[in-house]
Amino acid sequence: MKTLRVTGVPEHFNYPFRLLFERQPFLDQGLRIEWKEESRGSGQMNLDLRTGDTDIAILLTESFLKDFERGNPSKMIGFHVTSPLIWGIHVGADSNIHSLSDLREKKILVSRMGSGSHLMAMVLAKRESWNPGELIYDLVGNMEGAEKAMKEGSQGIFLWEKFTTAPMVEKGSMRRIGEIPSPWPCFVMVATSKALEEFGTIIFQVRDWIYSLIQDFGDPSQLANSIAQNYGLPFSDITTWLSQTQWCTEAVVYRDELERVMATMVDLKLLSRILDLDDFLALDGLVVKSGRGTG
Repeated sequence: MKTLRVTGVPEHFNYPFRLLFERQPFLDQGLRIEWKEESRGSGQMNLDLRTGDTDIAILLTESFLKDFERGNPSKMIGFHVTSPLIWGIHVGADSNIHSLSDLREKKILVSRMGSGSHLMAMVLAKRESWNPGELIYDLVGNMEGAEKAMKEGSQGIFLWEKFTTAPMVEKGSMRRIGEIPSPWPCFVMVATSKALEEFGTIIFQVRDWIYSLIQDFGDPSQLANSIAQNYGLPFSDITTWLSQTQWCTEAVVYRDELERVMATMVDLKLLSRILDLDDFLALDGLVVKSGRGTG
């Protein structure tokens, strides 16, 4: 029996992977799925891919592309979520910051460098016409680390997916002073080159099982209730989130779309150049089409 290690953040986007772990649909093929939830985000998971501590990771698109350019030898095996991620901009409950214009210094709380909370701060800087060189980063590890820093008086801002932080906002440990959507599809599935060699096509079968599961999700109200119970989030929030979210359901990527994403990242100085798709895509398990370049 082989074990395929899959890692993702402990957030509602990854509900299909919890079901994959619970149902273990590949035991008859000699494959056990291990599902690990990593609260420190995409920066940590990129490191796990590099060090061989996981076989597949569900990463923020921008984080993977930036880390691939820096030498991560893994391959994208498909999208997981094709809609943008809505990032909340948060401050401590007792902070005297009520809008971005109140920031005296551009201090940003991030889980780790190279994470979405770091890279989206650069997107925010572009939107607000801030000098990226003025950004000051304070590494806090994860969402709970940001909450702790805020309780200790940090005047920094923290960017994290708005529905994930909703319980902290609701209980009053942080306030949301704004939002910013990612200018690209938000999550990709990534496998190490070693795993692709070792496990072969069954990796694509696992991905396709996730796609089929999502296609077969039934009543939206029942789905929202299940996700809300699994993640301890309000039913109304999950209902709203589902209406804004598009999970991927096919092993297709669009060349124009990916090139547009990378061009935006180059403009934001998150990438130095537009990468060759042949380098970072697992082409033997994906269909690459033209189109969708203006989304």
